[in-house]
Amino acid sequence: MSKVDRMIAGFLLATGGLAALVSSGCAARVRYYDGYHHDYHHWNHDEDAHYRLYLNERHENYRAFGTLDRDQQTDYWKWRHDHP
Repeated sequence: MSKVDRMIAGFLLATGGLAALVSSGCAARVRYYDGYHHDYHHWNHDEDAHYRLYLNERHENYRAFGTLDRDQQTDYWKWRHDHP
């Protein structure tokens, strides 16, 4: 195999791996620990939809959940456990 062939093969493997990572929904692998209830929550499309409902009920603008401080996240998890 020539040097160019190895470079092309390496490029194809790398881009294929990246495509698999993106298509697998890597965002679904994010999880948050709920210290109040002592459990973990996976952040996925459904959780994001509940979070947006929570913000809407409180007439708050959207902010990424990960940017909230611990008390704000705890308030959300308390609400979330009451709204399964």
